[in-house]
Amino acid sequence: MEADFNPKITIFYCINAFSETSIPSLNKNDSFEIKTIQMACSSMVKDVYLLRAFEAGADAVIVIVCPEGQCHYVQGNLRAKKRIAWVQNLLDEIGLDGRRLSMANLEIQDHKGAAKVLRKTLSELAVLGPNPAA
Repeated sequence: MEADFNPKITIFYCINAFSETSIPSLNKNDSFEIKTIQMACSSMVKDVYLLRAFEAGADAVIVIVCPEGQCHYVQGNLRAKKRIAWVQNLLDEIGLDGRRLSMANLEIQDHKGAAKVLRKTLSELAVLGPNPAA
């Protein structure tokens, strides 16, 4: 990773699967920026919103949804999963790399799970580097 690379991560999250208080503080040496976008249901995440996050400079985007089978709106997380897979393929096609977009099924207040997702994203960004479209 570049020495001055300060990753920008955008997190879209369902209010039933995550809260901003679940965002972990990792090592104090880690420098990254997080922008959060709250949704009433993960089914509200549309491909255009995900792509705009990258256009706005996000190096990675994470969508946090309820565990499968536990969506308060029946299939919201399944619809989100399909959209995310579609946008990952699109990112691969346009040369941005679909690994910049990920989805995580988390229980609300799952601090350990949130930390694991964030660490995985940061390690992917160490390989991928900054968003080439930003």
